[in-house]
Amino acid sequence: MGLNFTSKFSLTLMTKKEKLQFVIDSLEELYPEVPIPLEHYSPFTLLVAVVLSAQCTDKRVNEITPSLFAKADTPEAMVKLSVEEIAEIIRPCGLTPMKSKGIHGLSEIILKEHNGQVPASFEALEAMPSVGHKTASVVMSQAFGFPAFPVDTHIHRLMYRWGLTNGSSVVQTERDAKRLFPKELWNKLHLQIIFYGREYSPARGLRLEKDFITARIAPPKIIKELSTKS
Repeated sequence: MGLNFTSKFSLTLMTKKEKLQFVIDSLEELYPEVPIPLEHYSPFTLLVAVVLSAQCTDKRVNEITPSLFAKADTPEAMVKLSVEEIAEIIRPCGLTPMKSKGIHGLSEIILKEHNGQVPASFEALEAMPSVGHKTASVVMSQAFGFPAFPVDTHIHRLMYRWGLTNGSSVVQTERDAKRLFPKELWNKLHLQIIFYGREYSPARGLRLEKDFITARIAPPKIIKELSTKS
């Protein structure tokens, strides 16, 4: 069972504002500290790790990056490796041709266009190969402290389950998250939601008696839908 919040929230039907505060308070109680899941030690190593994380678990990425970064942890060193050499190291992460070409290509761009430094700009990051908006958002928030709300599968799933978005797209989910939650919380809150999703509200094998946030604030329609699936 999750945390036992004996407040006005548990006694009455919640307004949207109260639901949001319940989410914020619950996640802060559970995860006062939120370590960044992908191991890195510079904006460049974070960028590479996030590229590798596409359709790959953070655990697997963290097993692969030490070997890669031992050979190349800067753009200068990375471009000295061939695409094939990069591919051989990162193969367990999947999507190997795309990721190896992307990592080599973005390293060249960083050297040629940004003086060897990862740019702190959404526009510049998203112009690089293998770097989409989510990847750029992670780098901007976690490497540079810029307010961003990267939406991964956990956040997309939980925002829908909590009735805070219609689930139509990750673009809509990000828009709703930014509209509903205070900007000063975005960088920490998106990680807290990810941790909660992994521990309490998985895509499969959901147990509402454990997923206490969903059980408390989800609209009846979604509770019925989830109960049918579980």
